[in-house]
Amino acid sequence: MLKEFVENKHCNFIEEAADWQDAIRKCCEPLVADGTVTEGYAQEIIDCVNLYGPYMVLMPGVAMPHSQQGGGNVRGTAISFMKTEKPVFFDENDPAMYANLFFTLASDNPEKHLDNMQQLSVILSSEDLIAELMQVTNEEELLALAVRSGL
Repeated sequence: MLKEFVENKHCNFIEEAADWQDAIRKCCEPLVADGTVTEGYAQEIIDCVNLYGPYMVLMPGVAMPHSQQGGGNVRGTAISFMKTEKPVFFDENDPAMYANLFFTLASDNPEKHLDNMQQLSVILSSEDLIAELMQVTNEEELLALAVRSGL
């Protein structure tokens, strides 16, 4: 899966985001660029966070932006990866609600989506792999990690 992020150009690395909304827009950019989602998908995710809270923060440091709103903004099934050097805070009153690693989901195919989720769960269940992902700064380092980890 990590290798696919690089091969499909579904990854980006940024120093920082202005705020969590900016981070959502930036993490959707690779999926917009290849037509997996429309530009409206980022706003759909932002609207969901405003409505339901920062549900996408899975653990300190890791977020999984996605929307199930059915707004017609999803045209394919894919996951993108974004790494920020500076943490993005989703709730100023909760210091654990931040992310540096963003795995953005989009799906128009339930079977492919389930497969993607299973592969992503392998990554998220490894504290060592998450720690290594926190250290990558570019596509080459991500690809090297993919080769080392077999992902």
